[in-house]
Amino acid sequence: MYKRVLLKLSGEALRGHESSSILDVKYLKTIVSIIKEIYDSGIQVAVVIGAGNIWRGKLADEIGIERIPADYMGMLGTVINAVAVSSNLKTLGVESVVYSSIPAIDGVSVKYDKEEAKKSLLEGKVVFLSGGTGKPFFTTDTAATMLALDIDADALLMAKNGVDGVYSDDPSVNKNAILLKKITYREMLKMNLKVMDSSAVEMLLDKDIEVRVFNMADTKNFMRVINGLDIGTTCRKD
Repeated sequence: MYKRVLLKLSGEALRGHESSSILDVKYLKTIVSIIKEIYDSGIQVAVVIGAGNIWRGKLADEIGIERIPADYMGMLGTVINAVAVSSNLKTLGVESVVYSSIPAIDGVSVKYDKEEAKKSLLEGKVVFLSGGTGKPFFTTDTAATMLALDIDADALLMAKNGVDGVYSDDPSVNKNAILLKKITYREMLKMNLKVMDSSAVEMLLDKDIEVRVFNMADTKNFMRVINGLDIGTTCRKD
């Protein structure tokens, strides 16, 4: 269904719920196998991983770290996660490259350039886009959206922990909230839905890229989405 996708994962997906470490071997291997399966299906894959398993802004507030350095700490966390997944992917014979929007580290990451990233995708490499936007005050949602547009992805796949898709309201608060199978970006803004940051949604208003939101608890959902099955929520422009 798609030729090129950007897979957006939370950092927590690498830790799981029962692990006290920032990376859990079982969950790391699961994510790597999912990426390989998508790659093996002939689709060009870019990946953005958050850093919630390593660093959260709430902790910065608690220990008195100012917003700008705290945001850069989060960006560095995304590089750590990208390197961990990239390295494991290479053990399975899949070439990958870690691009970073913050200054690159020799032997670890490459300075992000959208044309170079697209070239790597065409060469059959999995591309990891880390370091957010390289600037503070931007969320991972916004960074993933900007990067998906940068590389001309057909779809942004947002794998969620414990959430089946986009709901009409917060289902943990409103038991009458309903799962919306299809929604436009304008409707998302009008309804003030929190599945993505509003700044990220605004960037998509006139873009052809789809956003697919689905529950990653069932790992088969990744390929179901790739194969065009009606899983979760499909978000499109008007």
